[in-house]
Amino acid sequence: MFSYNREHVIPAENFGRQFTCWREGNEACVKKSGKEYKGRRCCTKVNKQYRLMQADMHNLVPAIGELNADRSNFRYGFIDGEKRFYGETIDFEVDFKRRVAEPADNIKGNIARTYFYFEKQYGMKISKKDKKLFIAWDKLDPVNNWERKRNNLISKYQGNKNPFVK
Repeated sequence: MFSYNREHVIPAENFGRQFTCWREGNEACVKKSGKEYKGRRCCTKVNKQYRLMQADMHNLVPAIGELNADRSNFRYGFIDGEKRFYGETIDFEVDFKRRVAEPADNIKGNIARTYFYFEKQYGMKISKKDKKLFIAWDKLDPVNNWERKRNNLISKYQGNKNPFVK
């Protein structure tokens, strides 16, 4: 039996490392013991933009805890061989050696559109290699009715839509 969590499509580290508080910390990020800290904990404390990105509902989806833990902060890509670590019914592959994760074809476009949204909404940088991959995934998996419905529901609660979901 799998346990489900709410997880980031774009791992927090992937957008967090673009912030100084993630990489270097901040003068406000000091424990009572005097030890400094950085990363997620520091950015959550001191950076409003990071908090908005971390809580953005367009980047949160239900996920099987084991898959999310295995995916970690690996980049997305293609994996040859289709090894089924998670059974025959779950189309998700992880190449631990290459640190790459490949989701099912029917959600690749959703992932791409989340990245495009973060790039536009928050100025998140996407590498040329990833941009090329996500453009292909967007074409491979066009927007469907469920994605439109989800976008509309998020808009009701969060106040904005992902403009790449049309």
